[in-house]
Amino acid sequence: MGIVNVTEDSFSDGGRYLDPEVAVAHARELVALGADIIDVGGESTRPGAVRVDPDVELRRTTPVIRALTEEGIPTSVDTMRAEVAAAAVDAGVALINDVSGGQADPDMLRVMAQSGLPVCLMHWKTVRFGDAAGAAHTDGDVVADVRRRLDALAGEAQAAGIAPHNIIIDPGLGFAKTPEDNWALLAALPEFTAGPYPVLVGASRKRFLAAVRSDRGLTGSADPATAAITTLSAHHGAWAVRVHDVAVSRDAVDVAAAWRTGGTPHE
Repeated sequence: MGIVNVTEDSFSDGGRYLDPEVAVAHARELVALGADIIDVGGESTRPGAVRVDPDVELRRTTPVIRALTEEGIPTSVDTMRAEVAAAAVDAGVALINDVSGGQADPDMLRVMAQSGLPVCLMHWKTVRFGDAAGAAHTDGDVVADVRRRLDALAGEAQAAGIAPHNIIIDPGLGFAKTPEDNWALLAALPEFTAGPYPVLVGASRKRFLAAVRSDRGLTGSADPATAAITTLSAHHGAWAVRVHDVAVSRDAVDVAAAWRTGGTPHE
């Protein structure tokens, strides 16, 4: 899953793809490098981010999704708003990706159900859906907490009419979680992938990965660490990884597949 942030303030690439034509061109590049689906977002959730007006989010995302759909490029929409998700459905989006797990907007689960599309429900324990700052798991077992909450979200989604086979889950790395929480969740990835729902891993360029080399005085790019996460995620059966640098993660996925199959052809 290649990331296209049509935003001003995303932590990695905010402002680079605000122009719809530039965003579409970048998406084409990501597909050429091996992305299977393009995740289009018009609102940043980085620590300290401020929510944008719904009309702004609509103007940012809908034209990009429509243009990519017309070119036959599958897209997901990264949004917490039902009206943005509904507009994306009309524009041809293939998946609705809600980092609030359908909790930020009371109409989201209804829109998801009516769309008949696959949906991704992410874990995010917070009192206010806005930015990813904070740490909500200082006590207790973060893995058990996240698994329990994701099961509850999936249950709510099914009660709203979303088919079980259309549900994807995301442990929500970096969202109100400490670095220790993130590593514990990654270590437990086999527990998540052994469950009934496909798992999306979204670790790309996050601070806990950038810190991997900080003890050696090296900061900046977290892409090498992200590629390592991709390799291990693929090995442990993740459905997809959501990444900025598609080329290196595409190679990582293909290496993991070749390793697992002994180099025999795979789909």
